[in-house]
Amino acid sequence: MLNLNEIMSLTRPIAWGAGDILMKYYQEPQDLEITFKGGEEGNVTSADLAANDFILSQLKQTFGTDNFAYLSEETEDNIDRLDHEWVWIIDPMDGTSDFIRRTNEFAVHIGLTYRQRPVLGLVATPAQDRLFQGILGNGAYIETRDGLRQPIKVSNKIALAEMVVVASRSHRNYQLENILHQLPKAAEIAVGSIGGKFAAIASGHADVYISVSGKSAPKDWDYCAPEIILTEAGGQLTHSDLSLLSYNNLELRQWGTIVASNGHCHREICQISQEAIAPIRK
Repeated sequence: MLNLNEIMSLTRPIAWGAGDILMKYYQEPQDLEITFKGGEEGNVTSADLAANDFILSQLKQTFGTDNFAYLSEETEDNIDRLDHEWVWIIDPMDGTSDFIRRTNEFAVHIGLTYRQRPVLGLVATPAQDRLFQGILGNGAYIETRDGLRQPIKVSNKIALAEMVVVASRSHRNYQLENILHQLPKAAEIAVGSIGGKFAAIASGHADVYISVSGKSAPKDWDYCAPEIILTEAGGQLTHSDLSLLSYNNLELRQWGTIVASNGHCHREICQISQEAIAPIRK
């Protein structure tokens, strides 16, 4: 096993740097070029591409390509990655639509997997000047621009009726609405990026997130980095049948119903989710 603490120390400046690139475009929107990728893929901007080039060039310069493969949303997939145990999985900007709408809710995801499971992750939220990070077996942290790092933990709420659900404003369908209607909860809040949603749960500001795939589904780079931060903060992320997510497969989409939580009612949330969808799918 490689030294993950050492890898994290080398990767943190790359995540901050990518965030700085996004903020430069965010503060100078006249320089922003927007292109529609087609189908369910949404838009890509010049900010996405600039951050992507920076992250990939910096990671490859630092870690090379012998032991590591690279998978990024904005780069053509090279299935040689399937032959590698160590794979970087990158979303240079999670929440492009929020970036375009100027909601401040977008993030940089840099995750590292070993044998198809995440072992290290960074989620930068540049508009808030925050960097969330997690290392397998070593906890989760939030770092501010001055380099101050503090551990983060999920909430200690144990009753579903006390829990806050964090959801998307736009990526919703009938199945998800049905689950949320049947789920006892204290409140529902909207946060743009998946990284932002998971960071909210990992730091105790929210407790539950549910995704139900429709015509499309979230992909590896949506969940990889956020997952290790959430789980190291004490939370859980699984499919609704309680199986773990697997990364770096030929199929990059994470189909089905996926549940993230503070871990205290996870099995119950998964069961409610399955029962709420069952009549719809018959």
